[in-house]
Amino acid sequence: MILVFGSINIDLVARVASIPRPGETVLSPGYETLFGGKGANQAIAAARASLPHRVALAGCIGDDAFGRSARDNLSRNGVVADLVANSTEPTGCAFITVDEHGENAITVASGANATLTEASIRNFAIDASTVAVFQMEVPFPGSLSVAQRVRAAGGRVVWNFAPAPSKFSEPDLSDLVNATDIFVVNEHEAIAAAALLGCETAALEEAGAHLSRTGCICVVTAGARGAFAFHPDGHHETVEAKPIRPVDTTGAGDTFVGILASSLDEGFPFTTALERACLGASLACLAHGAQTGMPTREQLGID
Repeated sequence: MILVFGSINIDLVARVASIPRPGETVLSPGYETLFGGKGANQAIAAARASLPHRVALAGCIGDDAFGRSARDNLSRNGVVADLVANSTEPTGCAFITVDEHGENAITVASGANATLTEASIRNFAIDASTVAVFQMEVPFPGSLSVAQRVRAAGGRVVWNFAPAPSKFSEPDLSDLVNATDIFVVNEHEAIAAAALLGCETAALEEAGAHLSRTGCICVVTAGARGAFAFHPDGHHETVEAKPIRPVDTTGAGDTFVGILASSLDEGFPFTTALERACLGASLACLAHGAQTGMPTREQLGID
């Protein structure tokens, strides 16, 4: 069973010719209201790639229209939403601008996500078969506590260090990686995390190798170049991305993480899991919105 512990947002998306620089205002002809949040995105990506009823999401929403529609969306996509609690805070909201090349800039208002704690999983049976997925859009203490419980039970922890916090201490990062089996970062996040642990470098290979020496597998996603996995024993592997012309890269990283978790839950070899995750992330870039293009099992070639 996959447990995703994370955020649930509504995304307000505006399409622009270019992403505004500081102090600049750009005009967009309109905006879309879409479902998002890294936790919800990763849960839906995992559910679409998994057998039925294999993915549960622990999260918080507001007692508002956004929250009710977000809960319904999870259920429609096959995510078990029993662990999604109502908060007195409003449902989280992300403000996203997407340029004509498919690149994006995102501002997130946490809202109810900031109230998520480890108490939300008190009715979830954690055991050695659990694959737990975490990100950085909900309070870190609760995430760390749940991750440590999963590891203590013999389960596996996939932690996506995104969005990388601007203020995060070396002790906190050490606790995080020590509670993690697979640490997933993009190039910028890898370099920032390695620097926190004493490795100043601008090379993703050096950063990934340094992070893997903590004892976890470090997976660095690199967009069109695919993904690089650095193992604690010193070996590394590279998986290429499917060549595409991207429409919108929003949610590609979350698709990668969700499909990686789904593959591990089904017992695929690690390299196969990476290949599936890279393929799924590429396919997700062919549609607008974080969740719209997330592929199904059939699209991934799974019987």
